[in-house]
This record gives sequence, structure tokens and C-alpha cells, in this order.
Amino acid sequence: MNIDQLTYIVEIAKTNSLSTAARNLFVSVPALSQAISNLESEFDVELFERSRNGTFPTAEGLALIQKAAIILEQIHAFKEEARSYSNTMSGELRIATIPGPMYLLVKTLAGFKRDFPNVRIEISEKSSQEIMSDIRQHKVDLGLIVLYEDLRSSIDEFEFTKVMDTKLVCFLNRNNRLSLQKSVSIEDFQRYPLVLYKEDYLGWFIEKFGRQYGHVDLLFTTNNSAAIRGALREEMAISVGVDYTFLKGSEYLSNDPELIIMDMDVPINRPVPLGWAMHHNAAKSRILKLFINRLKLQLMQDES
Repeated sequence: MNIDQLTYIVEIAKTNSLSTAARNLFVSVPALSQAISNLESEFDVELFERSRNGTFPTAEGLALIQKAAIILEQIHAFKEEARSYSNTMSGELRIATIPGPMYLLVKTLAGFKRDFPNVRIEISEKSSQEIMSDIRQHKVDLGLIVLYEDLRSSIDEFEFTKVMDTKLVCFLNRNNRLSLQKSVSIEDFQRYPLVLYKEDYLGWFIEKFGRQYGHVDLLFTTNNSAAIRGALREEMAISVGVDYTFLKGSEYLSNDPELIIMDMDVPINRPVPLGWAMHHNAAKSRILKLFINRLKLQLMQDES
């Protein structure tokens, strides 16, 4: 018996699938199956029942798998405590964020890297759906996501901590006649072309808007914020984005005097949580805990 085998049986029990467990653990299905067969032979006990519907623990297997999960947690705690006795903490931190708040991460990471130079840091910008998929596959340790309606059914798979409630706002040229209004209405969205950052939350909003209120003229979507600003400066269109993205120093607004932000008078534009998602196992990482504490402090400073 070895640690890998314990990890394997815990993951199979979580997924009830050899192929899914193998993918999550980055091993081949034959190698995973052979490792489990070896473990069953070693202790002369059947851990799983295999069928067309999946791979499920036997009664004896379930009892042993629960003990294996406890052992793995203790091993993880042992490793983290052992590292804490070292003069320099080392490890890896992989972070993903929705478009917009990247500047906040960079500010926090700069200080973190200065204090812990041996921690390898990888940061990427993706959509909320992509981030959750990467966390599920252990490709990312921590993700900043917008928990909109379509994602709520799967959030129980993760540790999620809300940072704040956020909503969508409109972004437009200050010379646009809409700037004379208090807010942008449903009719305004149907009258003016839209340019959007390519993000799944915005796509979900526009699709829902279309179903409830009718067609919108979507000029283009892009992951190039300069293209969006250019379209707004030329008064070709208006744009929509998360208020946090626009209000907290991101490159979208970029202190451009020609552009302004307006509220949206659209009933489906309800506040949604913006927060951190991580895998249940990753939540115990000392590196991750240290980083999150620093990030919370940074958020508090930005709010004050």
C-alpha cells in the first residue's frame, strides 16, 4: 500500500468513475485500475463494484475509503507543518480570475512574491465557467468568479467565499444622449448596438435579455479591451460589464475622460456574488491561506 493508492481510491469514490478519476489524477485508466486491483489483492478485500453505471464502493470499501481520506488529510497537514519549520516556504500557487480584477491580484502577488520568493506563481485570466472547470481538474488552486444563475447548481463541489455582491453597469461615451438620463433602460438596449468583452456571464445576460425582452444588436464580442474602448469613443456602440470591473481601476476605464458608467434599469440585472472558489482539498493549503488573507487585506484597503 502507498499514498498514491489511497489517493486513487478516494478520488474514485468521489467521482464513481474510473475514467473521470484518472483524468483528474493525470494517470491512465489501465494504470489506475491496476493500482486498485493490487491494493484489493494485498488486503484480500473488494473495494469497488464495477458496472455499466459506474464504479461504486462496496460496504467494506466505503469504510476503508473514509479512513484513507482521514490519512491523506493528516499527511497533507504533516507536509504543511514541516514546510512551516523551514526558513523559506516553497510550493506552487495557480490562480485564475475573471476579466477585470487582474490588477488587484498583481498588487497582492507582488508583495507575496517578495516575502516568499520560492513560491512559484502562475496567474491566468478566464471566464467563470472555465475557471470552475480548471479547479475541478486541479489545474487551478484558486479562482475569482462571478456566481451567476447558471453556475449555482454546481458550486457545492467547491469551497466558495463571497467577497462582495456585484451587478452589471453600462459603459458609454459621455457625448451619447443616454448620458442625460439617470439610467439605461430596456428600450435603450434594443435601440443601441452593443460591444461586449467575451465572458460567459455577459453572454448569459444577453441571452436571457433576448429571451425576455427581444433581440439586441450585438456588434461584436472581443477579449481586447482596447477594441471596446475604441468603439465607445467613436460612439459606434455602448457596452456592459461588471461594476467591479469598471470601478476598481481596471484597464477598461483607463481614466478615459470620454467614457462614463451608468446604472441599468433592467429587472434581470440583479446583484450576484463575486468571490473565491477552490477545490475542497486545496482549502487546507498553507500557501493558499496566506495568500487569501493578504488578498482580503488588499480588498479592505481598496474599499476604504
